[in-house]
Amino acid sequence: MKSGTAGTMRSKGKATSFDIAHLAGVSQSTVSRALRGSPLVNQETRDRIQAIARELNYKVDKNASNLRSQHSGTVALLLFEDPTPDDSLINPFFLSMLGSITRTCAQKGFDLLISFQQLSNDWHADYEDSKKADGIILLGYGDYVDYRAKLEKLEAQGTHFVRWGAVLADQPGVSIGCDNVLGGEDVTRHLLSLGRQRIAFIGNASNHSPEFFDRYRGHIQALQNVGLPADATLQVDAISTEQAGYDAVGELMARNSHFDALFCASDLIALGAIRALNDHGLRVPDDIAVVGFDDIQMACFANPPLTTVRQNTKRAGEMLVDTLIHRIHDEPASSATIAPELVIRRSCGAPGGA
Repeated sequence: MKSGTAGTMRSKGKATSFDIAHLAGVSQSTVSRALRGSPLVNQETRDRIQAIARELNYKVDKNASNLRSQHSGTVALLLFEDPTPDDSLINPFFLSMLGSITRTCAQKGFDLLISFQQLSNDWHADYEDSKKADGIILLGYGDYVDYRAKLEKLEAQGTHFVRWGAVLADQPGVSIGCDNVLGGEDVTRHLLSLGRQRIAFIGNASNHSPEFFDRYRGHIQALQNVGLPADATLQVDAISTEQAGYDAVGELMARNSHFDALFCASDLIALGAIRALNDHGLRVPDDIAVVGFDDIQMACFANPPLTTVRQNTKRAGEMLVDTLIHRIHDEPASSATIAPELVIRRSCGAPGGA
């Protein structure tokens, strides 16, 4: 690019995307893709186009662009209402992801509309059809077997959406999620390495809760890898609340189940389980080791601090927004998983208090 040419274009008036295309030697559509960060444009070309745009002081007219493309420039984030001890009704795991989604939308030039999912009516038919939003991010879903019909309807009507959740072979639409099977294996391998042999699993282990089920499958796989059988009496269903974790420990006690460790399918379950163990006169980790999943903010402030599996919520938010934007622009987009990270703290120790 010659600066004299750029200067000549500026002197003629406001630069256009066609001016950038001429200087970059590409089509105007390539310029549009590059300026919105499309992966269909290679990095070298994208950098060259963006440099020319800066030289020309070119600014994207968001309103005009939206009118041409019939886009609203808005993404809808729909949260499933969770039972919580406060009035937020938002699972604390999603709070840090909310921040990442908000920042990424701003970086990509999209406004963000946040609402709760109302599963009793046709919330899924409102947003894109009425041009309130170009696409939808879904966080949480309750009972997946019941929820699946909503996703199928979204897919059938051509709505652009992406959800956070387990990546399933036959699922409707696109999902971004944690590798829950690997996370479950990591937890159980760690507990086994500490000499724990009777590991109870607290969390729904069925198709109704695919993320928890994957964590349970990983747990069972790790046991089988060392020749230990799966004991059905050591699994208790629970939703992701502290009360459910507390009640699940009571159920294990009522069964007279002998266990020396608890693998809880979420941190909230684990926090309730620790309180129940304390109430039963059992010490954590001396008598019972406890591991959670999520690494919510409260995990490191638990007593004792909670060993857990960290899901990268910053990366998750970025991937959710990027994937949805690809779908909005009818670009290739596929489901993907994020690697889990085992975070070892004091709730998980060897027998004898080590």
